[in-house]
Amino acid sequence: MSQFHAIGKRVPKPDAWDKVTGRSVYLEDLELPRMLYGKVLRSPLAHARILHIDTSRAERVPGVKSVITATDTPMIPIGFGRDNWALKGGKVRCIGDEVAAVAAVDEDTAEEALELIRVEYEELPTIFDPEEALKPGVPLIHENRRDNLSMNFHFEHGEVEPALAESDYVFTDRYVLPFVNPCHLESHGCLASFDLKGNLTMWSSTQVPFLYQKDLADALGLPGSKVRVIKPVIGGGFGSKLEMYPFEVACAVMAQKTGRPVKMSLTREEEFTAARPRQPMIIDLTTGVKKDGRLWVRVAKCLLDNGAYNSWGCITPIVGMQTFTSFYKVQHCRYDAFIVYTNNPYSGAMRGYGNPQAIFAVESQMDTMAEKLGIDPTEFRLLNANQPNETTPQGMKITSNGYAECLKKAAGAVGWSEKRGRRDGRGVGLAGLLHVGGGARVYRSDGCGVTVKIDDMGKITVLSGASDMGQGSDTVQAQIVAEILGVLPEDITVIHSDTDIVPWDVGAHASRTTFVAGNAARLAALEAKKQLCEAASAQLKVAPEEIGLAHNRVFVMSDPTRSLPFDKLVRSMHFRPGGQMIAADAFYDPPNEMQDEKFIANSSAAYIFGVHAVEVEVDTETGKVEIKKAACAHDVGRAINPMAIEGQIHGGFAMGMGYALTEHLQVKDGRVLNPTLLDYRIATAKDMPPVESIIVETNDPEGPFGAKGIGEASLIPTAAAVANAVYDAIGVRIKELPITPEKILNALKEKKEGGEGLGLPSVGRTG
Repeated sequence: MSQFHAIGKRVPKPDAWDKVTGRSVYLEDLELPRMLYGKVLRSPLAHARILHIDTSRAERVPGVKSVITATDTPMIPIGFGRDNWALKGGKVRCIGDEVAAVAAVDEDTAEEALELIRVEYEELPTIFDPEEALKPGVPLIHENRRDNLSMNFHFEHGEVEPALAESDYVFTDRYVLPFVNPCHLESHGCLASFDLKGNLTMWSSTQVPFLYQKDLADALGLPGSKVRVIKPVIGGGFGSKLEMYPFEVACAVMAQKTGRPVKMSLTREEEFTAARPRQPMIIDLTTGVKKDGRLWVRVAKCLLDNGAYNSWGCITPIVGMQTFTSFYKVQHCRYDAFIVYTNNPYSGAMRGYGNPQAIFAVESQMDTMAEKLGIDPTEFRLLNANQPNETTPQGMKITSNGYAECLKKAAGAVGWSEKRGRRDGRGVGLAGLLHVGGGARVYRSDGCGVTVKIDDMGKITVLSGASDMGQGSDTVQAQIVAEILGVLPEDITVIHSDTDIVPWDVGAHASRTTFVAGNAARLAALEAKKQLCEAASAQLKVAPEEIGLAHNRVFVMSDPTRSLPFDKLVRSMHFRPGGQMIAADAFYDPPNEMQDEKFIANSSAAYIFGVHAVEVEVDTETGKVEIKKAACAHDVGRAINPMAIEGQIHGGFAMGMGYALTEHLQVKDGRVLNPTLLDYRIATAKDMPPVESIIVETNDPEGPFGAKGIGEASLIPTAAAVANAVYDAIGVRIKELPITPEKILNALKEKKEGGEGLGLPSVGRTG
């Protein structure tokens, strides 16, 4: 890192002091003159026809300014599959469906009005099991469809059936993954305000301001040019804030009808019952392997509980597919995913986007196979790992790849060779990952725009389309620009919050921001540097290529005493005939591809690799699992900000630990049974073990200064590593998350009685 003055430095987030002192302005802090407060009436039934809604009593409550139902909103379908509506008119399909909305002078009045709305329902048959939902003759969630299959994905390469017959061993396992809530500290919310010309300004805690702007305009039947989106400071998102929610459309409608601003915020209970969880998944995984340890064939069937509507969660199998087909070399592969409508809550995007589920299955089974073959799990993984500059059967072009180094360093950090295989209640386990790290082309554009301007006071401002939701992307962009312009990161202000001001970006998702926004910032800074050097060359009487930048000055590199401050140079440009300002724009769209109809494409310009290794202690009397130590090694390309990377690793590991051991959004008959943070058990600081963050640098050829993404990767392999460590400790394999004491005790009891233990693999030999 010695060649850099800003890249690779441990730079704190610029808004850190504002957050810890309470100065940051979140959506909940916003107030406008004459502002009203909105609330939504939600269905108590999982499946019912709406026969009649009586809002008359609610409308008479003093202080109530608007009461709306579906007849008051544009009947324009919304959501990922255009199968949802802002307020439901004909019927409700899940508990929590939005039926009516109220705007009043305060929240208490709005709540009072909600209680006075009378809805007459006719209950309809329900279906909550995705396997049952696919059977003939069951109730249809959407009557305009032939069945409850929302969509399915199929990918195949090679000769699957002959390959199964040719395999020396065939392993078949079922893995079951639960509903999980993102649990970001800030709930969803919005504030809508129309001006007298009919222009809407919407403040929203969205991760994707420009996509949200279009979705909102479409839902309201407005031209996009009449919608402005402002993103306040976000208190966490983890993917849940990737989409527009029905209540936000209702909020805008009430603002339009009343001519007054309306703010709506979800309660914590609504976050659990009506926001978007990680989708549950049943994975049936069959893998054939040669006796020398080579993976030969893989067949994966994934069944997703889609819930009542399509949301971002319905296409997570596209990401999970990449793990099954391309994480390791597999000559023959078949992948099928079925997304099934039920009357359960509907799922959205959540950190890792289908990959935590896929990795749990793949990496659990990798250990099972390694044991049967008598090969160390690390060696088994290395034997089958992709190498740099290879193209997978799904068309993914692997460039930088530090998987082998991650594997060796993580294993070494937990004492793998000395501690593995004791079966004394303590065990070690590890799991790896592959994930997109250089964008992911879900839309026709995966790009981001950045403007760098330098004013006549020498101040450098970066206008970025990228959304910082706490992950530190503003800091990374500031470091990149500072490196090029010869200043310190703290000399740079990054603005990213307003669609009327900043350039377009597709949004914060897919671990893309460092790579895509970082490259846009790099290109814009290089153009600004070019303009500065050209202007300075005229005044310093040397060629532009002889000009250097440092300490907010331009100087002649062969004679640094000949120099000019930024501010003086920029002012002189303003006042010369014709005038000129230093402002540079760049739009970077990575060289990745949209998947074709066969799901083949190089969908990311770079791929992330990593390994988590843990040591656990299992109390065989109580079933409690305690993680004693963790080592998380991640290939980040180049570490722009090691401090931020360590923060991502620690935060991701905490979320992955919760996924492994405690988190389960319990849904029975469509109703969430634990809709509070008291009953939904997330990992806290007290639960965290010592975590060693191991940064592996591979210097990706396309990344900004060689960097790749990291945000999602730090969560993805944790649960599989914990499951493998539990097996190493007590000899039973748990294949259903979370790994609770009850499941462990049941497995130990079954094993003691002569069974294989809960979820032990079904292994057969062919040939």
